[in-house]
Amino acid sequence: MKNSLLKKEKLVTAVVANPKGEIFELEGYAAVGMSGSSFLPLTTHLTVNMPYGGELMRLPDRSPVVYNISRNRFETLKENPHRPGEPIFPVAAFNSPGYVLSFVSAYKENKGADYLPLFSYGAVGWQKDRFRSAAILVDRENRQDLRLMKIKNVMAGVHQMRKKMPNNRLRAHLEKCALQYGCPAGKNFFLGRYEAPLPTSRYCNAHCLGCISLQKNDKIKNSQDRIAFTPTPREISEVALEHILKVKKSIVSFGQGCEGDPLLAAEVIEPAITVIRSATPHGTINMNTNGSKPDVLEQLFDAGLDSIRVSLNSVRKACYDTYFRPKGYDFSDVQKSIRIAIGRKKFVSINYLNCPGVTDAPEEFEALIAFIKQYPIHMIQWRNLNFDPLRYYNIMDRASKHRKPLGMKKILNKIKKIFPNLKYGYFNPPKENFYKI
Repeated sequence: MKNSLLKKEKLVTAVVANPKGEIFELEGYAAVGMSGSSFLPLTTHLTVNMPYGGELMRLPDRSPVVYNISRNRFETLKENPHRPGEPIFPVAAFNSPGYVLSFVSAYKENKGADYLPLFSYGAVGWQKDRFRSAAILVDRENRQDLRLMKIKNVMAGVHQMRKKMPNNRLRAHLEKCALQYGCPAGKNFFLGRYEAPLPTSRYCNAHCLGCISLQKNDKIKNSQDRIAFTPTPREISEVALEHILKVKKSIVSFGQGCEGDPLLAAEVIEPAITVIRSATPHGTINMNTNGSKPDVLEQLFDAGLDSIRVSLNSVRKACYDTYFRPKGYDFSDVQKSIRIAIGRKKFVSINYLNCPGVTDAPEEFEALIAFIKQYPIHMIQWRNLNFDPLRYYNIMDRASKHRKPLGMKKILNKIKKIFPNLKYGYFNPPKENFYKI
């Protein structure tokens, strides 16, 4: 990048970490964002003040890529240029919900590097006594704002639910989610707000590279344990009705990070939905799913399911198959499920797993435009893919070659211009807000 271009924008200073995990700025060097195999110096225009609740991470077995301002070039640093002999490591931001990454942290792998844990790794820098993150706000709702989830209030809700549902195993499971794993969705149930999770399925018919509840790759550790039992329809409906009857514009959702795919537990979900709907027409019953069983999905719509969110890392079959590794279903089944849901006038979102370099590649952008024209979904939930970003890019590039990325901000703006009624967000909306833009 030419100096004349850089002068138009204020560069953000690079931050790195030492072996103790101490994070510091690197004077004379600008932070760099990575998108696939492309690097770009970070500026104020490309970053935002790091949102509250975000976390910083040191990346082991890797060397940071930074931009040497005086020499006008990218450099990969093994040691601190201001303290020769001191090893340094890249730093990444795990941003708060509601923000989608525009660039990932720029680095090169050292020899023998292991996989990174299952998080997203946003590019980050420092300016005016603040960390700056390469992220785009897509949802302003404070549904998972940690400041509104005080532990004393969560515990009060836990004690109250123990008294109301002493023998409900699903309620007990949600306690573990809220208290042990810090799950915001679990906390919201005990706080009596927004969306309550209804994890149900022990099994899945996809074997995603980045599955957070079950990993067969011994080099990757799953971040939480999968539910070890199948709740009964009574247990499910009891938790759901407790939430729906108490919370305005409430949502209850099947398909959580601590389970497989809920379509494989339809034998208990369908009667649970029937019980819920026989008790009240209120509340939104949602399902987060891979959409692998269109016939089963139709039965759930008949029972009263209001909306679905279908997870996709790509709308291109080669990239989808490479990441999801489906067993017993095909990408055409996913498309059929979306088509059926739209035909049944159900609200349809896609859980679009973003990784800069793949998501904003011209090939994916063009395919997504064609996909939305064929399947007029109502919403894109822009979610960050929790997977080693460099290895993900290389895996996807082998599945389907990618040209130079267009840029996340650019594709978000272009898609919105082509489909002005398409909702953007991060969270499942209640039915009262289905068609509010």
